[in-house]
Amino acid sequence: MSDIYESAATTLGLVNSPCLTKVELRVACRGISDRDALSKPDPCVVLKMQSHGQWFEVDRTEVIRSSISPVFSKVFTVDYYFEEVQRLRFELHDISSNHNGLKEADFLGSMECTLGQIVSQRKLSKALLKQGNTSGKSSITVTAEELSGNHDYVELAFSAKKLDDKDFFSKSDPFLEIFRVNDDGTGSLVHRTETIMNNLNPVWKSFKVSLNTLCSGDQERELKCTVWDWDSNGKHDFIGEYQTTFKEMKAAMEGKQIQWECINPKYQVKKKNYRNSGVVMLTQCKIIKMHSFLDYIMGGCQIQFTVAIDFTASNGDPRNSCSLHYIHPYQPNEYLKALVAVGEICQDYDSDKMFPAFGFGAQIPPDFKVSHDFAVNFDEDNPECAGIQGVVEAYQNCLPKIQLYGPTNIAPIIQKVANSASEEMHTKEAMEYFILLILTDGVITDMADTREAIVHASHLPMSVIIVGVGNADFSDMQMLDGDDGILRSPKGEPVLRDIVQFVPFRNFKHASPAALAKSVLAEVPNQVVDYYNNKGIKPKCLSDFESSRAFSP
Repeated sequence: MSDIYESAATTLGLVNSPCLTKVELRVACRGISDRDALSKPDPCVVLKMQSHGQWFEVDRTEVIRSSISPVFSKVFTVDYYFEEVQRLRFELHDISSNHNGLKEADFLGSMECTLGQIVSQRKLSKALLKQGNTSGKSSITVTAEELSGNHDYVELAFSAKKLDDKDFFSKSDPFLEIFRVNDDGTGSLVHRTETIMNNLNPVWKSFKVSLNTLCSGDQERELKCTVWDWDSNGKHDFIGEYQTTFKEMKAAMEGKQIQWECINPKYQVKKKNYRNSGVVMLTQCKIIKMHSFLDYIMGGCQIQFTVAIDFTASNGDPRNSCSLHYIHPYQPNEYLKALVAVGEICQDYDSDKMFPAFGFGAQIPPDFKVSHDFAVNFDEDNPECAGIQGVVEAYQNCLPKIQLYGPTNIAPIIQKVANSASEEMHTKEAMEYFILLILTDGVITDMADTREAIVHASHLPMSVIIVGVGNADFSDMQMLDGDDGILRSPKGEPVLRDIVQFVPFRNFKHASPAALAKSVLAEVPNQVVDYYNNKGIKPKCLSDFESSRAFSP
């Protein structure tokens, strides 16, 4: 990473939270108009990132002399955070041949977008806007590619024979430890097998470990393996050790028998006819292909974002300024703040920008019966709103037309979105993943049905985000968020995977909307990956963009 990027990242506060991945951005421009008739421009692109309303330079390309359609070799590497809106600005400058600085340069145009827009489209082309936001004939194309650490896993299985016997009255109780040797010579424990009691020819269970953990992306990195005889007092007896690499282990995939002599260096020095303290065999080496969140997004997977809003009477009369639904002329209420914060991020991953919005807990026209899943725009056949702004307008328009009522039932809305997710599941393709944002002010009154609905939804391409608005007691909500233990249905069936994230809005009352979005969306990328990887569903269009990976068998 360049110094200029590090300083920009520090300024932007990006270095504090772990990024999802790094993304490489390649830039090309077309149709740059000549500065004058005598010479072609000498273009350079400057990448800037926004923080707190200000633009900071992150990096810049090389200058290409005399070119009206430059393809820059310089690649921008940026940290990618799904849960943040990362605003980027690409500025094109004509650098005069006498100076490389921007002060003397002519501004040729700029393009603004979010990093989310680039990665969701993989290739983003837009017109370059001149001063005063007028668009000329020139355009810029930015192509994104994930800078892949390796997401794959390897499944390994070991056995041993004729290990040294370290016990007087029985045989050794062996276990195996594998360490990755780091650049500074220290070792990091990668895996410890179970102990096989009273056996000099143990067969240990197979285990899975990520290739990043095993060898940090370096097939030739040294791995140190040690075999011990377990003792109940914790003072395990050393049997022997050997060194290997993942490159050596991979030969087992071609059917070769891979084995190592287990050596005790002390015996090697002391005993004249010492050969080894046993032999360790690798009985299985299998690479399990794991795909990343960006693999799916760049493969065309869309995030289908649905909003559900609590219109129960406990919110207070919307005409009263104390109500949680009060529409202040200058200050958005908590419902709107939460909706915009989360929606702004999700909208970059949905190509049509049409979002279904539902309400629950209100009496609705024309007959004013209570509904727990009505369309906020009152169009049951098409509950979608155009953009997050459309959801905001539908919400504001519906408030005077409904009667806030109750109870607070959220199972119907979870089931409604689950029905759509269920249809997507049957395609067995990674094309649509559903996120349901529920904004509620109170204690759920249909907890048993809600637990049942979440357990069912955990089998589907779906995540549920609940934001608690106001000052109610939300302790029941914490149970739905599987962080404190496994959520079960009333019949005792556990969730297949943790799909619920609950956050009380009051924790973020004095923070930026970005902080709220970051908290509620942080788990979504892993939930998407877990669902598709567990189903064995690969990203679409994989061959078009997947960079060759070091560990492909």
